[in-house]
Amino acid sequence: MSTNIIPYSDQEKMATAIAKSGLFGLRDQVQVLALMAVAQAEGRHPATVAKDYHIIQGRPALKADAMLARFQMAGGTVQWAKYTDDIVTGVFSHPQGGSLEVSWTLAQAKSIGLASKDNWRLYPRAMLRARVISEGIRSVYPAVLVGEYTPEEVTDFKEIKDVTPKPQIEIVDELDEVSTEWNLYVPGNDGVAALYKGCANADEWMLAYTDLVSKVQDAKKLTDEAKAEKIAALKEANEEILERFKNEA
Repeated sequence: MSTNIIPYSDQEKMATAIAKSGLFGLRDQVQVLALMAVAQAEGRHPATVAKDYHIIQGRPALKADAMLARFQMAGGTVQWAKYTDDIVTGVFSHPQGGSLEVSWTLAQAKSIGLASKDNWRLYPRAMLRARVISEGIRSVYPAVLVGEYTPEEVTDFKEIKDVTPKPQIEIVDELDEVSTEWNLYVPGNDGVAALYKGCANADEWMLAYTDLVSKVQDAKKLTDEAKAEKIAALKEANEEILERFKNEA
């Protein structure tokens, strides 16, 4: 039986190549790795995620075309009743969700303060189409899109300040005493690894790990040399699990 589980070392190589090439607009290796973890969790080959997603405001956004393709592959259909720069209307149907006509107008976008943005002024029909696709599929057959938004929607999100309390780091003397199989560690005091998070599975661990690497790379107060040292120390603290990824076939 074929599998889409790709060893971590191979994912790193693919992510580096994609980031260096700028393929599909992705230029950050850590972000590409995070998207690959999303693909693995969905049972798809990691390389396919680059053509389906954008990174917008630090979060993965599923492209409208990919969203529609998933809907159609799941048995859904859409008929475009109106398709202009002023209004886009689609009739979405699915055996499990029935049928629904969804419209978005430029006047509607203006009324909620969206149409003044550059992407709305330059590409009104494309922006309306993306909104119709997202709303139509989310209403008729939401199983395709749980937690997903289009890049056009994400760029319209208001920036929300993160007020979530930061997790407390627990220092552990004996790593073997921790019961969970997927522990994520950070460099601790005096060379002792500190438990950062206990993850439920490999996918959750990889997402948390790439998030930490991304935070280090985005730290404005650190020099490039300091960032490299911190990332190297993070890899060393998690060497055992990273080796496990590399050895998986």
